[in-house]
Amino acid sequence: MNIVVLVKQVPDSGADRSLRADDNTVDRGSASNVINEMDEYAIEEALDIRDTHGGEVTVLTMGPERATESIRKALSMGPDKAVHVVDDALHGSCAVATSKVLAAALGQLNADLIICGAESTDGRVQVMPHMIAERLGVAALTGARKLTVDGSTLTVERQTEEGYEVVTASTPAVVSVWDTINEPRYPSFKGIMAAKKKPVQTLSLADLGIAAGEVGFAGATSTVLEHTKRPPRSGGTKVTDEGDGGVKLVEFLATEKFV
Repeated sequence: MNIVVLVKQVPDSGADRSLRADDNTVDRGSASNVINEMDEYAIEEALDIRDTHGGEVTVLTMGPERATESIRKALSMGPDKAVHVVDDALHGSCAVATSKVLAAALGQLNADLIICGAESTDGRVQVMPHMIAERLGVAALTGARKLTVDGSTLTVERQTEEGYEVVTASTPAVVSVWDTINEPRYPSFKGIMAAKKKPVQTLSLADLGIAAGEVGFAGATSTVLEHTKRPPRSGGTKVTDEGDGGVKLVEFLATEKFV
């Protein structure tokens, strides 16, 4: 089975994150960048399927040159090769344009199964799997907590707030996963060394047949107009009970619209 895993490099959610002052995009240059956490679970699931059913796992990333760091980290976990879509014109691309680029790249990879994280920690829009599936004309099995492969049939337990739903589809398909699906492996020293020699193909917009005006700020369907940092947390309100503490508490809760 030919499996492609979508991997995104994002600013570390445990560190301070900010937007650039000049164009209101995520400041990736000054951030400590890592593999999107949910994508590590997608990589692990792809490797488990490959090891059980045979085939090949390819990592697909769209991002700037420095995303190579995350690509090598992903390869050190065990995938066979990677494809990196990199082009200066991609900066400022919205989700719609991003899905167009990724779908074009996937169209050249002839994947039987596309696996990705259910969301990214920098965007959290959760729409990329659906958009890509729509562009490719394949099924989207999203929010999986369990994935079973039986020949060309995929069965997913889709995680919901009430429990889970069982959904099936035939390959090719897009599957997005939550962090409840498995436990990602840590790269071994052997895997880290092997990753340095694994092939990484670079694709530009021209290679994908996409014009620069279709992506980036020029092709964006949404734009961040302005942003401000979250205000520092202020001290809480103290209620001193002088016989009317209960009344003061209710008045405060009513002011804050809790009651």
